[in-house]
Amino acid sequence: MKLIGERRALASSVLIFYAFLYALVAIASPLPEWMPAYLALASVYALGFFAVVAGYFWARWYAIGVSLFGAISAAVGMWQMGPEPLLLILGGSHLFIAVALSGESMQGPFEGQEQWRLRFHMDDHAVRRLGRSVMRAAFGLPYVLLYALAPKPGNALVFAAAMLAVAGVAGLVRLRTWSVFALGGAGVAMAVGGVMAMASGTGCSVGFAPLAGALIFTTAVTPFAAPLARALRGPA
Repeated sequence: MKLIGERRALASSVLIFYAFLYALVAIASPLPEWMPAYLALASVYALGFFAVVAGYFWARWYAIGVSLFGAISAAVGMWQMGPEPLLLILGGSHLFIAVALSGESMQGPFEGQEQWRLRFHMDDHAVRRLGRSVMRAAFGLPYVLLYALAPKPGNALVFAAAMLAVAGVAGLVRLRTWSVFALGGAGVAMAVGGVMAMASGTGCSVGFAPLAGALIFTTAVTPFAAPLARALRGPA
């Protein structure tokens, strides 16, 4: 199955649908305190849409990561409430994004481009390592933003985690070394801030977002653990 252009168009259509949906929910919601969280989610999906349409080398990885966020969230919702129609639609549409953008034939318009590989001196192994990290970071980003911006008493560590997460993802797709440390810091800050909030009785309103975000961002930096260790050790 090829249909590269058609699959790309359909995946981007789902992304922009959710971008508009969350933006409308933010504007029309009777709970204005949730507006920042919903606008942040809308921005995550809008970025995926524009990246896929523009054909950025990291766009496929990012979009698949965001689709995993939606699919896992729907699965957790069905586990808690049963197979509600809205949850089935949410999970199915996000899985469709991942399926539509999967396969070797879909790599060509994105990470298969030669220009960026030559510019950054990336071999196939380095590309796969970067792809795993971008996918996991995009998967965790909505959880971090949702928890940081949800209405609750302020927690400086959680807001710091959100800022580090956004900076880390932005730096990662630009292949900046500091982005790995930013993502790792986001994971640590999210874990500590989430535990502190839960201990004080204010951190349960968004469910498992703190733990999920911390775990996912920690795994996002693991592909670079060995290269960083070798670099820190220096030449043998």
